[in-house]
Amino acid sequence: MSVDGAIQIEVAGETVLLLPQKAVYWPARRMLIIADIHFGKAAAFRSLGIPVPRGTTTENLAQLDDLVGATGADHVLFLGDFLHAKAAHAANTQAAMLAWRLRRQSLTLTLVRGNHDAHAGDPAAVLGIDLVDEPYVVGPLAFCHHPDVTTRDGDAYVLAGHVHPAYVLATRFDSLRLPCFLVGPRRMILPSFGAFTGGYTVRPERGERVFVTSGDAVHSVR
Repeated sequence: MSVDGAIQIEVAGETVLLLPQKAVYWPARRMLIIADIHFGKAAAFRSLGIPVPRGTTTENLAQLDDLVGATGADHVLFLGDFLHAKAAHAANTQAAMLAWRLRRQSLTLTLVRGNHDAHAGDPAAVLGIDLVDEPYVVGPLAFCHHPDVTTRDGDAYVLAGHVHPAYVLATRFDSLRLPCFLVGPRRMILPSFGAFTGGYTVRPERGERVFVTSGDAVHSVR
């Protein structure tokens, strides 16, 4: 299979696709890997009286649905921060997630708990999500929320989130800051999938490659 604008790379002897929609697809396992979706973040801000746009949960679910359809994934693995805060348990947010889940009942969903999940609490049981702690090892890959988690198997290649990496493309006259995948010899850090989640500008270390996404295509820039 192929997804328009994706880049295929190899990590730990496995072929994966870096997707323009800020996710990774592992074809051998039919697994879609998502970092930092932060359901309910906008609701959390509104609960504090901060006027922010509505509809981010619907936007996240629509994009997730499109990717499941495009890739044919039968397993979605979330690298932590599935829920942003306790306010994510609001009725409207939960209803939207449940409606989506009912349309995708055949999907296996796994959440590697992140720091926001610890504060927000686990997703509702009715969503049918398998909950695990980091590192969650599948074959040669270790799925984590935090990039610096020590794996039990020193040979496992880490895929993580938490950082929300972004990279600045600059010319003499202008600059553009884009979400990016930071790919090193021992780990990959994924961009934040969620709408309204921001990003942290990263400085690649020796041996790390940067792949930015414009939303339409992934580009290797370093």
